[in-house]
Amino acid sequence: MFCPEALAEFDALLAEAIAGADPEPTAMNLSTVDARGRPHSRIVLLKGVGPNGLLFFTNYTSAKGEELAANPHAALCLHWKHLREGVQVRMEGQVQTLPEADSDTYFSTRPRGSQIGAWASLQSQVLPERADFEARIAQYEAEFAGRDVPRPPHWGGYLLRPDLIEFWYGAKFRLHERYRYEVIDGAWQKQLLYP
Repeated sequence: MFCPEALAEFDALLAEAIAGADPEPTAMNLSTVDARGRPHSRIVLLKGVGPNGLLFFTNYTSAKGEELAANPHAALCLHWKHLREGVQVRMEGQVQTLPEADSDTYFSTRPRGSQIGAWASLQSQVLPERADFEARIAQYEAEFAGRDVPRPPHWGGYLLRPDLIEFWYGAKFRLHERYRYEVIDGAWQKQLLYP
């Protein structure tokens, strides 16, 4: 369960970032680890936040999907450079797949082109030529012509259940304010950190 105090602070910051000048306020860095212990990072979009954690969606057979299947722990970082003097929020925790019904509901809200792309892309695999991808797009456009595009079975959502949440508030002369919420002995504890 998300720390209620940290969730309230995160919700307020996200609302401020959405209302502000940040061009992509829901962009977050997702880090996973492969079977060799090598970390991988990429940007995904935050698609929901609630008392259980943060939601994002992707292809389950992508590199990140395979890494999460093998090691269901991940780290997320949001950076709002234009918010105040700069704000970062880091979260770490266990990741689980969402129920199919939740993934179906979100998928139905995506633009049709994104829905077709979820079928056409063999995400993270080598693409010999761009024309191959364009042919796959045309194939699925034809297959689903005149009807709704169903969610592919290899595509869906994840929930990161944080057990560590860190807030970083930028300040002049790099005298930042940092504090961390962490589950210690089964309970959330808050600690101030040196910048």
